[in-house]
Amino acid sequence: MSERNGEPRPALWETGRVLKTDRSWRYVTARVITEAFQPPIVVAIMMLLSPAGSPGFPGTLWYGLVAAVFTCGVPFVLLVALVRAGKVTDHHVSDRRQRGPVLGLSLVIVLAGLAVLGLLHAPASVMAMVFALVGGIALLAIVSLAWKISGHAAAITSAAVSLLFLFGPAWWPALILVPVVMWSRLVLRAHTLAQLLAGAVFGGGIVVGLWRGLLAWFG
Repeated sequence: MSERNGEPRPALWETGRVLKTDRSWRYVTARVITEAFQPPIVVAIMMLLSPAGSPGFPGTLWYGLVAAVFTCGVPFVLLVALVRAGKVTDHHVSDRRQRGPVLGLSLVIVLAGLAVLGLLHAPASVMAMVFALVGGIALLAIVSLAWKISGHAAAITSAAVSLLFLFGPAWWPALILVPVVMWSRLVLRAHTLAQLLAGAVFGGGIVVGLWRGLLAWFG
C-alpha cells in the first residue's frame, strides 16, 4: 500500500477515474461493498431500528425514521450537492482536509433533528443514539484535522454491536460485516489498517458506549 504524507493514496474510482485502469474482481467487489455499507446507509438503518431499545417498538418505528432523515438523509443530500458543485472531492470525502467542514455541517443538521425529536417526545433509546452520534461526529471532526480515521469502519462496527444490544446475541452474524467492510477499504487504498482499526474501536466502543451510557442515564 503506497502512502503519501502518512496517508494512503485514494483509490482511482474515488478520484473520478473509476476502474479505468483496474477492473479486477477485487476492486469491483470492494467498490460494491464500500458503496453498499457507506456510513449514511449504515447509520440510517441504525437510527431506524433505534426505537427497539425502548418500550413500544415497533409502534415507535416512525421516530427512528425521523431520526434517520435528520442524521443521514438531509446531510447526504447536501453532501451530494457539494460534490456536484465541486466543493468536495467525492461523497466519501476522501480528502481529509474537507472532512472537518462536512462533519461540522452534518453536526448542525443532526442537532436540529435532535430538537425536533425532543419536541416529539421520542423514546429514550432514539434520543440517546442521536446524542451519541452528535458526540461521535464532534470527535471525528477533531481527529480528522490530523488523521483520516475510517468512518466506514466506525459506522459498521457501531451498527453491528448495537444490533446485539437491541435484538440479542442471535444477531452476532452482523459482526462479520466489520472485517468485510474493512477489507474493501484496504483494497481501495482509502485507509491504512491503523485507521480502520481505530475507526472500529471508535464505533464499537466509544459511540456504542455513549449510547448505552446515555440510555441508562435517561432511564
